[in-house]
Amino acid sequence: MEIRFENVHKYFGSIHANKGISLTIKSGTVHGIVGENGAGKSTLMKMLAGFISRTSGKILIDGKEVNFQSPAEATAAGIGMLYQEPCDFPGMTVLENFMAGTGKEWKLNESKYRKLLEEKSKILGFSIEADKPVSLLTVGERQQLEIVRLLTIGVKTLILDEPTTGISRKQKEILFKALKKLASEGKTIIIISHKLKDIEAICDKVTVLRNGTVVGEMNAPFDRERLLTMMFGSRPPEIKTETFTPGEILLSMENVYAHGGRAGLKNCSFKAREREIIGLAGLDGSGQEVFLRVAAGLTRPYRGKVKRNKKFFKRRFHKTIFLPASRLEEGLFPSLSLLEHYGIAFFKKYFIIPWNDVRKKGKELIKKFRIKGKLFDRASSLSGGNQQRLLISLINPDTKLLLLEQPTRGLDTESAVWVWEHFKEFTGRGATIIFSSPDLDEIFSVATKILVFFNGKVVLEKRREETTPEEVAAAIAGNIKGSENVEKQNF
Repeated sequence: MEIRFENVHKYFGSIHANKGISLTIKSGTVHGIVGENGAGKSTLMKMLAGFISRTSGKILIDGKEVNFQSPAEATAAGIGMLYQEPCDFPGMTVLENFMAGTGKEWKLNESKYRKLLEEKSKILGFSIEADKPVSLLTVGERQQLEIVRLLTIGVKTLILDEPTTGISRKQKEILFKALKKLASEGKTIIIISHKLKDIEAICDKVTVLRNGTVVGEMNAPFDRERLLTMMFGSRPPEIKTETFTPGEILLSMENVYAHGGRAGLKNCSFKAREREIIGLAGLDGSGQEVFLRVAAGLTRPYRGKVKRNKKFFKRRFHKTIFLPASRLEEGLFPSLSLLEHYGIAFFKKYFIIPWNDVRKKGKELIKKFRIKGKLFDRASSLSGGNQQRLLISLINPDTKLLLLEQPTRGLDTESAVWVWEHFKEFTGRGATIIFSSPDLDEIFSVATKILVFFNGKVVLEKRREETTPEEVAAAIAGNIKGSENVEKQNF
């Protein structure tokens, strides 16, 4: 299935998101669409997937012009898209989701669909438990379920929006192997990403967008320096590694046990001091997500103690912020505007919100955090990276303890560097940051201390200068004795 865009434009009010896009994506290839946050990548692909309509221009499939009015129309024509935010029902099981998304009969035969799910998953190398609630799946497993569902209903072109964000290395390897297999069978695979390592690992060709226009294309093997220059105008700076002098203990856990995720949290003892930046590493569901929620007071431990330094926390959770990885599900109000978010975040003590003050504050924050959006835009209308910028801009400057779940999720390289420079201003004021990330490079770039989780337990706790990426990777895979077998582990 060959896809062609001819002079495609898309306006959102006064915002010109796509400016005369023309490009061709050949059948049987893995084609990358790259660019900085807000470059127009997702907007372009959402038009192909029928999620939004184009303002002008043409989209052709195998030489025939199409104009999908809904994702259902696009899917019927063989176009399917995996969005950044999962499109499933967390309260239902894997099998129930699969049946709801693929079944057309009035009365569905459960055993038939169970067998179909198992067969399709096995072909792609996926392992998904049919009776498991979707709420307990990792991000990677939810992706696998959606891919199987789309392929089952006949999709021939598969679009993936930032597919490696928030998934483990093992899940990425499984995903890439499956995508290459699909491309070899004639399927068209389109990957939207800003991670050049991933693009280099899987794509046959890449198209670079910048400010809504095509600025260049390149076939594999890729020249990373040229791609970075096309994406940002110049090579973005790298995150500076710094060391802060720890102060008093802010937070401690003593033999804490808690439910949640795949493994829960088991017998966790830990101390966090002022000015520390603590990176949490581990496979999805290994315990780091539960750890952050326990620290934030969102999950109550069933055994053990969590203590906060009363000197800094006059009320139990005063000056503590939790930044969730699921932006639209937990972090933001999708249907509220940026203005309304700022009113709630910074003027909640007022009986009547002073909207003139909110507008002034909002304009300052939009400019400071380089958010590509306007005060009256809904949060759901922003790109994933700009939603993350909005979420970060809502953090009160007086925050003493920052608990961050994948804080640079969906951000391009330049934005990630800028965000960490912003976070380090908090540590300069004595704050403590505890963050999780699937990216070891990020953890070693910013963390002063590293905790590795495996099966609900902290299996490694060391200061950054006392360990190595190889030792941490080995611990992530469950090999806590050393790093000699790292290359053999599937993490």
